[in-house]
Amino acid sequence: MKTFAATGRRKCAVAQVRLISPGTGNITVNKRTIDDYFPVEVWRVNAMRPLELVEMQGNFDVAVKVTGGGVSGQTGAVSLGISRALCEYDETLREKLRTEKLLTRDPRMVERKKYGRKKARKRFQFSKR
Repeated sequence: MKTFAATGRRKCAVAQVRLISPGTGNITVNKRTIDDYFPVEVWRVNAMRPLELVEMQGNFDVAVKVTGGGVSGQTGAVSLGISRALCEYDETLREKLRTEKLLTRDPRMVERKKYGRKKARKRFQFSKR
């Protein structure tokens, strides 16, 4: 039994991913099933996209520990973590994952709120009189 570990990040979410080979296709996120943790289908599809792309859904048991951020950030973090762990497992998969932009860390973060403004860019209503 071999384990391949990697970390994925997106926004404020951090996912620690372990691929256990050989496996039966069990996927656990924070000790819960993926269907339980990500109840919406789109979230599950986004998180598991790297495994589907390289057609290895049933080859590994995936254990994920994810913290921080919201659900969207967590799915992105899980996806990046799985992609990196797959590259650790087999370096030839790197090119396929790279072309689908699954190995690129998304650098976009929430812009901070500025003083004298309602939000980061939104202003208070201007009154001439």
